[in-house]
Amino acid sequence: MKNMLLAFCIKVQDLLNRDDGQDLVEYSLVVAIISLGATASMQSLASGISTAFSGLSATLSTYVT
Repeated sequence: MKNMLLAFCIKVQDLLNRDDGQDLVEYSLVVAIISLGATASMQSLASGISTAFSGLSATLSTYVT
């Protein structure tokens, strides 16, 4: 029983010390940060485009009528 517990502890320590999945976590964090930035910038860009088209629409409607 003592040997099994020792073997289990060694396996757990080995799993905790490995860094195989670390790159995947780092890349996913970078992708998450980029997507948050893109989402925030797209919202302000959409607002600016909407404002520009509203102004264009108002200008065109004054010339047409």
